[in-house]
Amino acid sequence: MSVLTNFSSLFLSAFGTTLKLFAFSAVGSLILGTFLAMLRVSPVPVFRAAATTYVGMLRNTPLTLVFFFFTFAYPLLKILKLDPDPTAIVALTLYTSAFVCEVVRSGINTVPVGQAEASRALGLTFSQMLASVVLPQALRAVVPPLVSTMIALLKNTTVAAGFSVQDAGSISYSLSEAGADTLVGLGWVAFFFVLLVIPLTLLQRSLEKRWSVAR
Repeated sequence: MSVLTNFSSLFLSAFGTTLKLFAFSAVGSLILGTFLAMLRVSPVPVFRAAATTYVGMLRNTPLTLVFFFFTFAYPLLKILKLDPDPTAIVALTLYTSAFVCEVVRSGINTVPVGQAEASRALGLTFSQMLASVVLPQALRAVVPPLVSTMIALLKNTTVAAGFSVQDAGSISYSLSEAGADTLVGLGWVAFFFVLLVIPLTLLQRSLEKRWSVAR
């Protein structure tokens, strides 16, 4: 307990940054990933090709390289200067959105084709059909993999510690510099990550139970 009590401010600050990275990246990746999934099933070939290329490239690129690009290569373009925390949020959002896209697309594929055809027969446009008929059903079907993707995002925030972000992944470095027991500190980090994952798991079970009854 001495490691936790002596460095309580370090743990609070680091996990506060982790939660900030997770919250912004989760919202951003859900929005962007859903939009990409809509492009993946679009009747316009150019949109499908663009979304497929994006997803294929990001899913097959290590997250560390995505961080490396936005930390060292992106500033050379001199478009917009980003601090370490916003840089981490952008990298995590773009990377995770590719996985969210595939999860949502798999849910869209579970919706019977007849419902889409009936919607179009009623005069709904493609975007209206997706937003009003297909996506609500698709999201219900992909709750478990979508929550798993968010849990992976939460753990991936630790990669930011290697790029000047003082989040939970950087706690071991600070403890080592202070001469504290790093192994014990990492044990506390793992424990707190488990505590953070529990609410996501409970949310998943609650949504599954509620929406299964609704169906």
